[in-house]
Amino acid sequence: MIMIPVLILQIFLLPLTASWLMNIWVDQRRTLALKDATSHLGSTLQQLYFSLDHTTVPAGKLTCSTGLPPLIEDQYYTGIAVLRSASSTEPNSSKFLEITLTLATTKISVDSLTTLGPNVIWKNSTFVSNSPTAIVAAEKFLNGTINLSFEE
Repeated sequence: MIMIPVLILQIFLLPLTASWLMNIWVDQRRTLALKDATSHLGSTLQQLYFSLDHTTVPAGKLTCSTGLPPLIEDQYYTGIAVLRSASSTEPNSSKFLEITLTLATTKISVDSLTTLGPNVIWKNSTFVSNSPTAIVAAEKFLNGTINLSFEE
């Protein structure tokens, strides 16, 4: 008779605890996958920039597939980027591209920083992972400036 309340408590407490722990584990797994995608996207943009940032490379446009999976656990993700200068007082300082990816239908969002040179500009654009034509682009102008963007 004394054990009946304990048994009833276990019937409700065990499934609730297991569900709570599983939700934490799933969110952490999604966050890790999104961090990996953000890092990969930043690396791809950085490689495009450094490929064009040489005096022997003529002006022109270069596009590249991201190589990212279109979905993370059956959910697409979107990305934006903001270009920031490393120093507000020195005009020829390096710049950082802050990339933010957000997993759709969740509150999971991840940022990463990519270091670029002083001659880069960023075209405001949005990355959508499940778009069949989602690419990253870099265009070098005659003055040596390199324009980076997400394109579809």
